[in-house]
Amino acid sequence: MTEYEAVIGLETHIQLNTTTKIFCSCKADSWNDPPNTNICPVCTGMPGVLPVLNRAAVEKGVLLAAAMHAELRPLSYFDRKNYFYPDLPKGYQISKYDQSLAFRGWMDVPVPAAAGKTAYVRRVNIQKLHLEEDAGKTKNVGNRRWIDFNRCGVPLIEMVTAPDLRSADEAAQYLIRLRQLLRWLGVSEADMEKGHLRCDANVSIRPKGADYLNPKTEIKNVNSIEAVRDAIEKEIERQAREMEAGRRIEAWTLEWDEDASVLRKMRSKETEADYRYFREPDLLPLRLDEQWKQSILSRLPELPLERRARFVEQYGLPEYDADILTGERSLSDYFEAAVKAFGGDPKKVSNYLMNDVLRMINESGKSAAELRLTPAYLAQIIQLAERGTINTTTAKSLLQKVEESGEAPQVIVEREGLAKVSDEGAIRVVCEQVLAANPKEVESYRAGKTTLIGWFVGQVMRQMGGKADPNLARRILEELLHQS
Repeated sequence: MTEYEAVIGLETHIQLNTTTKIFCSCKADSWNDPPNTNICPVCTGMPGVLPVLNRAAVEKGVLLAAAMHAELRPLSYFDRKNYFYPDLPKGYQISKYDQSLAFRGWMDVPVPAAAGKTAYVRRVNIQKLHLEEDAGKTKNVGNRRWIDFNRCGVPLIEMVTAPDLRSADEAAQYLIRLRQLLRWLGVSEADMEKGHLRCDANVSIRPKGADYLNPKTEIKNVNSIEAVRDAIEKEIERQAREMEAGRRIEAWTLEWDEDASVLRKMRSKETEADYRYFREPDLLPLRLDEQWKQSILSRLPELPLERRARFVEQYGLPEYDADILTGERSLSDYFEAAVKAFGGDPKKVSNYLMNDVLRMINESGKSAAELRLTPAYLAQIIQLAERGTINTTTAKSLLQKVEESGEAPQVIVEREGLAKVSDEGAIRVVCEQVLAANPKEVESYRAGKTTLIGWFVGQVMRQMGGKADPNLARRILEELLHQS
């Protein structure tokens, strides 16, 4: 059997998180609005209305283009893309064709190690990036088709990759990194379930080592990253079966049925000629002069992969920690602020974040920036533990107390008497009580089961409300257990 390789390109549609739509003043985010309530004559294409370009949409597009290392055009044009769908009331879409906002970008995508393989980086080239308006949406209910125009006119970035991806896993990793970047830049919520990030996959296969392209199919209506992975894998398998059987791959547009996990043919794939593009006569050319461009680019932050590499080099973090801590920009900023306030080993801050603060974030649904446990408060808790004022157990519980109250750690420690007990006499009394109450465990320890020492320390800590010095308790217990 011939060994094949996949050739995959992705077209992503990114909903920008502007306040209003791209060509009118209607609210852009209408996810929870009743159908057909967030519309006006402009976004429903009434005769005689004129679109007015949303400046914020352009600026978010420029920011994303810069982050994708793309070349920005100082002069670009809007075009009409003509085709009939029931969810496009005008009968055309305002988009861009040959003079896009940006072109020739790229993104480096780290691909984790799989079984028997090493990790590597795949560079994915971007052919073009342009602004356009969204269409509405349709919903089939029984034998009726309902139309909701709320989404018409929502600003989108369409970004088209070169056919550089070679597996479903690479495609999924590209989307994971793109979603991270969109949220990092603050240009989109990138929630695939809400349609903020939508993906069409163009898939073909060829004999491994070949350098030509075969006919491709396009997979549409994929609503999650895992579904993209599954749909591409199914299509690669289907095309391999077709080629082995000597049949030609047809350029179809396919629909992914996530419930049934199957691909279905929607229609023959359109070509650019089918869209009959021409310049949008109601919009002036988009002129991105140098002053405007530089004012936008001044807001471009350090990018996620660059920050991840810096965390490894500057703070000596393991790559795993650096990857997690740069997953979200707010968490990354939180870490750096806590390290600065702590002034000690950054890995200790990382440990608290990875083991405790992240759990707090996940359980509360807050971002790191929204926590009442500020970076300065986290640093103070670590300092209290480092100085021996409180023990590790108390430090962990103090995190939650600070988050719930918003009070400074030192205030809570003093009010609740949480300072570590280092009085040897007081700890010795409790140790003697624990041993007296557990003669079977004492006998087992003395018979050679020395791992019980941890259990004894735990009993002492429990009786002393977690405030005992655990190292001192362990020393006293060992001393008492070795007495005849």
